[in-house]
Amino acid sequence: MNIKRLNSANPGFKAQLDALLAFESAQDDAVDATVARILADVRARKDAALLDYTRQFDRLTVSSAAELALTPQQLQHSLDNLPPNQRTALEQAADRVRNYHEKQSLNSWQYTDADDTLLGQKVTPLDRVGLYVPGGKASYPSSVLMNAIPAKVAGVQELIMVVPTPNGERNDLVLAAAAISKVDRVFTIGGAQAVGALAYGTESIPQVDKIVGPGNAYVAAAKRRVFGIVGIDMVAGPSEILIICDGHTNPDWIAMDMFSQAEHDELAQAILLSPDAQFLDQVTESIQRLLAKLPRQNVIRASLENRGALIQVRSLDEACEIANTIAPEHLELSVEQPEHWVNAIRHAGAIFLGRNACEALGDYCAGPNHVLPTSRTARFSSPLGVYDFQKRSSLIQVSQQGAAKLGEIASTLAYGEGLQAHALSAEYRYKHR
Repeated sequence: MNIKRLNSANPGFKAQLDALLAFESAQDDAVDATVARILADVRARKDAALLDYTRQFDRLTVSSAAELALTPQQLQHSLDNLPPNQRTALEQAADRVRNYHEKQSLNSWQYTDADDTLLGQKVTPLDRVGLYVPGGKASYPSSVLMNAIPAKVAGVQELIMVVPTPNGERNDLVLAAAAISKVDRVFTIGGAQAVGALAYGTESIPQVDKIVGPGNAYVAAAKRRVFGIVGIDMVAGPSEILIICDGHTNPDWIAMDMFSQAEHDELAQAILLSPDAQFLDQVTESIQRLLAKLPRQNVIRASLENRGALIQVRSLDEACEIANTIAPEHLELSVEQPEHWVNAIRHAGAIFLGRNACEALGDYCAGPNHVLPTSRTARFSSPLGVYDFQKRSSLIQVSQQGAAKLGEIASTLAYGEGLQAHALSAEYRYKHR
């Protein structure tokens, strides 16, 4: 296979890097039109539309929406039926994710100033959140843990999960993860119609305040369209990994770390930065040798050939500068003293420090969330966390003394803006008592 080999010292490097990072994320018009029709139908016909689309897309015929709901006993049954090693791994991962996110909670606070005016912040959880989980042959129990656990830690009162079951095929790992995460209700629906049900509500499925979780192009398009009616986590692009290596890590490790992202899909991106040209040669050899052993080699090959690169840089300092330009979803600092180099990184979704911290551990069980900003959005956004399931309300309680002082300031500014009622509203508190 042929993976791009770039050199930052070349005059055309910036243009080459820009071309490598370019990704057409515009929504396909046909997908968007289909999603718009489905959402309008669900909004109008509610459960009846859900039943029709479930028959059409999941090839599952039921007579009522009640048959699409799974009971807590069914979820527990899936958990109880897991092989012991899978159950143990799932529970251990859940514990680590929960322990990490319990440290994230925002706190309410307040203070009283010299005028006896109380000011503060009240933090409250969202009432109800919808979690979309891919279903059928796909198995993403880790996605359930990463989305459901921080919501529960935040204090969300009700967590509703939707998961398609094509041809009635249920995935025990996914349902077991829902049981471990204490998801409140589960409905076996998927696609844009499931997003519409969560956003608008139906006779059987209540409207939520926010929708989180990954999905295909139709799910992503539906989340875009319902944003504003409900909140969403993000619209994620293809998965990404950027590795900075000093040339002293086992090249097989680096090759496999690149594969771990490339195997997601053909649009995933894996990039290696190193000042050591000989090491890049070694990684190239590892890629060629190890690829043939993997069942998803065709996907990996397409990803690496289309969007992957091995880039020789002048120094690790320059590598960090390039990393900040790329603002990757996952960044591995496979170097000596990674704690020194991490200070140079400003933009990354998750940073893995040292040679032993492979990105795959972050996907499943390290503890931090694996729902991360992609497509350079790490420049201004953050990993999913407890704070995404909480909101803040300002507290303002004004004393008589404060009303006079603040009222004069407010009325002056209000008159300046031409808003007389605002000014008078403030003045009444101290001029017309």
